[in-house]
Amino acid sequence: MLIAFKMRIISGQHKGRRLLPPKGPATRPITSRVKVALFNILGETVDDAIVADLFSGTGSIGLEAISRGAKYCFLAERDRHALDRLKRNIDAMGLADRCRIWSGDIMRHLRRWLEEVNEPIDLAFVDPPYALTERWRWDKAVEKLFAPLAAKLSDDGLVIFRCQRNIILPDTLKPLSVRDRRDYGQMSLIFLKKN
Repeated sequence: MLIAFKMRIISGQHKGRRLLPPKGPATRPITSRVKVALFNILGETVDDAIVADLFSGTGSIGLEAISRGAKYCFLAERDRHALDRLKRNIDAMGLADRCRIWSGDIMRHLRRWLEEVNEPIDLAFVDPPYALTERWRWDKAVEKLFAPLAAKLSDDGLVIFRCQRNIILPDTLKPLSVRDRRDYGQMSLIFLKKN
């Protein structure tokens, strides 16, 4: 049975704004409770931040960051239905000048996309489908995803990785290391910084 998600911006300039939810089971939005907890942890680090929202779905996290004062957000998604709703959410909020959509296979194109970014990334949200992380070879995930992000991360930058709680990470995701982990039901938020 599919659950109908009601998605909205929780705080900031666009507080209360409803977002178009995902269509079908391809994306699983973060719950409001976990989103509140995440942004409470991040606090003022969101202010004026350059953000990357990878596997962004319809944009709930990246657009929340913009609402809370982030300067700019790059949103990457592959699913065409999610991309359509992501674009419509950005347009409805009038944020086309503060967002850029990257469309395509994130693991294949991320390094090239990041080369086009002129400023360091302060916050990167990585929220791949659970089915994808269950199939990952971690050496490839590091090579294609975590290493390129680390290379573009500001000195105090942070990568937040959302995954199933039962996922066991390798000891290192060089050149990133785990600084904190918060568990919420069957999901975890893992906070990574440069070594």
